Amino acid sequence: MSVRYIGSSSKIEHFISILGKCFDSPWTTRALSEVSGEEPEEKDNRKNNLTKATTNPCTSEGNLVKTQSLKSIPEKFVVDKTSAGALDKKEGEQAKALFEKVKKFRLHVEEGDLLYAMYVRQTILKVIKFLIIIGYNSALVSEVQFTVDCNVDIQDMTGYKNFSCNHTMAHLFSKLSICYLCFVSVYGLTCLYTLYWLFYRSLKEYSFEYVRQETGIDDIPDVKNDFAFMFHMIDQYDPLYSKRFAVFLSEVSENKLKQLNLNNEWTADKLRQRLQTNAHNRLEIQLFMLSGLPDTVFEITELQSLKLEIINNVMIPATIAQLDNLQELSLYQCSVKIHSAALAFLKENLKILRVKFDDIRELPPWMYGLRNLEELYLIGCLSPDISKNITLESFRELKSLKILCIKSNLAKIPQPVADVSSHLQKLCVHNDGTRLVMLNNLKKMGNLTDLELVHCDLERIPHAVFSLLTLQELDLKENNLKSIEEIVSFQHLRKLTILKLWYNSITYIPEHIKKLSSLERLYFSHNKIEVLPSHLFLCNKLRYLDLSYNDIRFIPPEIGVLQSLQYFSISCNKVESVPDELYFCKKLKTLKIGKNNLCALSPKIGNLVFLSYLDVKGNHFETLPPELGECRALKKNGFIVEDTLFETLPSDVREQMKLE
Repeated sequence: MSVRYIGSSSKIEHFISILGKCFDSPWTTRALSEVSGEEPEEKDNRKNNLTKATTNPCTSEGNLVKTQSLKSIPEKFVVDKTSAGALDKKEGEQAKALFEKVKKFRLHVEEGDLLYAMYVRQTILKVIKFLIIIGYNSALVSEVQFTVDCNVDIQDMTGYKNFSCNHTMAHLFSKLSICYLCFVSVYGLTCLYTLYWLFYRSLKEYSFEYVRQETGIDDIPDVKNDFAFMFHMIDQYDPLYSKRFAVFLSEVSENKLKQLNLNNEWTADKLRQRLQTNAHNRLEIQLFMLSGLPDTVFEITELQSLKLEIINNVMIPATIAQLDNLQELSLYQCSVKIHSAALAFLKENLKILRVKFDDIRELPPWMYGLRNLEELYLIGCLSPDISKNITLESFRELKSLKILCIKSNLAKIPQPVADVSSHLQKLCVHNDGTRLVMLNNLKKMGNLTDLELVHCDLERIPHAVFSLLTLQELDLKENNLKSIEEIVSFQHLRKLTILKLWYNSITYIPEHIKKLSSLERLYFSHNKIEVLPSHLFLCNKLRYLDLSYNDIRFIPPEIGVLQSLQYFSISCNKVESVPDELYFCKKLKTLKIGKNNLCALSPKIGNLVFLSYLDVKGNHFETLPPELGECRALKKNGFIVEDTLFETLPSDVREQMKLE
């Protein structure tokens, strides 16, 4: 009885087809040499023999002999990187397709045991057939006679009545009967051995333990069901085929082949073309959604910043030590492993690390030991339960850390962050709208100079901030501040020069603002302020004042006191007039008064000789004062105004502004 049914036949033929492609592909010839040291000539000989042996899968049933086990046939797998040679794109695609076929075939075949069940049923049926034949012959063989006594009434003719009859072919029949019984016996013994083999060994499970031990490829998985059964069958012919095929079940092997292909695709010259200067003036290469990290990256010795995005199975090798200028590493949603020698290099040289993750478990554990790291940026979603149990004790090893930025959803400042307070200078928490409740740990950060609490749903200015006597910059952007009466406590922060209270719901500025005499930059944009108190302008060191996007109608003349003012924005308000005292601020370089209800621009604007940027667009001006020509630093590209209004200026002023 044959196993050639639709379900079984297609699996066997597909299995043989994959084996054939493994042996025929030039890429896989090199690939096998790369991972197993197999010679191409040996491959061709075995491939021809395998084709003959597997043409009829049923014939093996009558020739089952006990072959040597995998353990008894050693085959040394040697990695020889020099044998790979140059590999073109087509060969790389063939290798990729072959691994995908193996994966899909395994997934499909391991789902069921059709082949195994049919084989067991066939074997049992043949044993039953053998027993019936033996029983039939045992019962009737005694009835077989080669000489027959005949009684014929022909004595008158022959003179004899009793005859002994014998067929002329009786002797030949006797010999054929003996041969038949011998063949049936051999057939029966084979079936019995096969049945013993089926029940003695678990043919639905196949272990590559010995292959893993001999090759050192530890991730070759054990297989089951029909996939395991086919490996047991192929072992009856030659166990070496299973060992070679096992290489294509290994992710390590596949990754090695992918790496060779990746290196071939991303040459050093191609990577140099992607070199760019980033926002921090460092030479950077950004790699996005690759299958891995090309080894050729480490040939770009001038590289200062490496940015990897959405790359799985990144392996940072020891060759990273060639990048003497590397200072910055960005890992955005990447799973990273690192060689011990590479870690030693990063501990000494890496200054900036950026990690973006979906789960806290994706944080690389080796980052906690980067003793010379100065800036750490963590971007990821932490659920409230996880944030309570977050363990950052290892931050104590970051002895050089100066800047720590966390963009997450924390409910409190983690206690371990305070362990780096002795040298931490800047702390940024971007909380994505989650309320930051407990801030007592801020009091321990006595050396903090820059604090950002952005989108933390704060309703009041945290009292812990007032203990930071070394604080120079405070940013409370995108919170829910309505009242800032606590601002009076800022008078104790003598070094505070930058205060950002933008993107909140502040309705008024308290008069206590005047006590912040050290302020140089003040951000009140995107609030709900209606009245500007004159006390604001007693902060006479102000160089930057942003009041845009509010409901302000009037600018007090006391603004003229701000003789150091260089930037003033009150655009997108309801201002109807600008006091002439504003033009006493002769150091002003940027003036934004667009999108208001202004009807005229004072000729005194000519006093602003350093003015280089002016925005008046969106008002009710009919003409512009020609005194704008006295603002020699103002050019057309820095003058934001309607084209028709610009044409009202004298031609010489227009030409002057158009000159670069």
